[in-house]
Amino acid sequence: MNDTLKVLEKRRSCRNFKSDMIPEETLEQIVRAGTYAPTGMGKQSPIILAVTNKELRDQLSEENRKIMGAPERMDPFYGAPVILVVLANKAVPTHVYDGSLVMGDLMNAAESLGVASIWIHRAKEEFELPEYKQLLKDLGVEGEWEGIGHCVVGYADGDLPKAAPRKENRVFWVE
Repeated sequence: MNDTLKVLEKRRSCRNFKSDMIPEETLEQIVRAGTYAPTGMGKQSPIILAVTNKELRDQLSEENRKIMGAPERMDPFYGAPVILVVLANKAVPTHVYDGSLVMGDLMNAAESLGVASIWIHRAKEEFELPEYKQLLKDLGVEGEWEGIGHCVVGYADGDLPKAAPRKENRVFWVE
């Protein structure tokens, strides 16, 4: 089996991260992989907000916690030091699909480099809030954007779960 297929079979969601920062070079490789995700009509419309700033990371975590209705002091990002927020341009008809492919590429690239990940939802709700729309404007990002997801990355603190057995009857061959 080739290395790509091994990564796809091995990657699992991590729910307990070390606080250790990912080296910049490794993080850049993960983000670069996200920019190579396929997009409808090759528009390359999704963007990645790479958050390594602890203050902003903690603000996003707190907002995410509130949206999900979780108890105070719960961290929906499981202690990970880096949040890669994927947003997609609402003007592009395939924006949700395109952004989802970026999320997949980010998670698989992270796995290939020994970095754990998990997809955390509620980016849509966060980036509908005025303060996060303003953050995008402050970064020079114009237009209407939908948050697709948070690709939370870092080093696993402990073992990741093994893959569950694959369910039967999920593939139907038409020959």
